[in-house]
Amino acid sequence: MSHYDWAAEFENAYQAAMARYRAGSRKPTLLFTVDEQEQLARIGASSQEIFDFIEDYCQGSEPAFADVLLVTAVRREFFLREQDGKTSVKRTSMTNLPSKHAAIDGIAWLPRIIAKARAKLRGEMPPDLMFLCGGDRPFLKSVNVSPADFLRVVWAAGLDETRVVNYVKAQMKIR
Repeated sequence: MSHYDWAAEFENAYQAAMARYRAGSRKPTLLFTVDEQEQLARIGASSQEIFDFIEDYCQGSEPAFADVLLVTAVRREFFLREQDGKTSVKRTSMTNLPSKHAAIDGIAWLPRIIAKARAKLRGEMPPDLMFLCGGDRPFLKSVNVSPADFLRVVWAAGLDETRVVNYVKAQMKIR
């Protein structure tokens, strides 16, 4: 996958996998060819996470490909810049995530999605978890933040959750 054409190549692999899913292929390991899996690995993506996007789209028409591409672009940039193109061997434990009801400064779901965003950026999502899942999408819509923008804000904030909270609160005021 060339750096210049990575987005077009990603879209081709995504659309081919979407067709395979619609034809009955329902396993992440079988949804992508070996070449496509290698392409995904070169941009810091996994078959599982892209499978999750495709499955959610086929079952509920979300997330749109534009959001998938933008989220993948942020992950790719983090992977290449911060991780020097090296995949993390760690996985975030589901038991270490904040609960779905946890709140920061009165904003429920925010602690959980921050933790998920950090895991997504590092490529450490467990197979049973998805960034931009059916809980994340309504939350992000309700606070007026695009998924890719949220990832970038979490990346820029590092461990300073106050910066993320302040950004989300500012976005909530813009309607």
